Parts: sequence; structure tokens; C-alpha cells
Amino acid sequence: MDFLLAILIEVTATPIPVPDDTYNSPGLIGFIVTFSVAGIAVALIFDMNRRVRATRYRTEIRARLAAEELGNIEITKPDRPEPPMKPKRSNPEEDPAQ
Repeated sequence: MDFLLAILIEVTATPIPVPDDTYNSPGLIGFIVTFSVAGIAVALIFDMNRRVRATRYRTEIRARLAAEELGNIEITKPDRPEPPMKPKRSNPEEDPAQ
């Protein structure tokens, strides 16, 4: 029993490190990488915004041109072609081959 008590006291007597004692920082390399990723994200957002705006303007211009083109179209009916001539059929009574 004394042996188990001694082991228990030895195990619990070790000091537990306090998390406030250790300070880990990513340092200069971590700052540069984080700053670069943020800068690239901002640049991509501006580029995407520019492309979406250009696409929207192109769509509006195409719609205006289509509306203007529809306004200039005159609708007229085309002339009907003449119906085909009826075939001349011979009377079977008049046919000399029979």
C-alpha cells in the first residue's frame, strides 16, 4: 500500500505547465503569408467585380440594340405564289389505246 501511495504522490507532484508561460507566434513568415493571401483575395474580388460589371453593360447594350432593331422592322405579308396548274387528265373513254 505504501508503494502505491508513493507512486501516486510522485505522479501528482510533477508541475503542470501553465499555458500562459509559453507563447508561440507564427513570426515574420506567417505574417507575410497571411498578408499575401489577404492581398490576393482583395485583388480577385476587384477583378471579379470589374468582369461582372463589363458583362452586365454588354448585356444592356445588346438589349438596346435589339429593341432598336425591332423598332425599325416593317412587318408586311409576302405575296402568295400562284397555285400550281391542275394536270390535264384524259378521259378514259377518249383514250385510243384502250
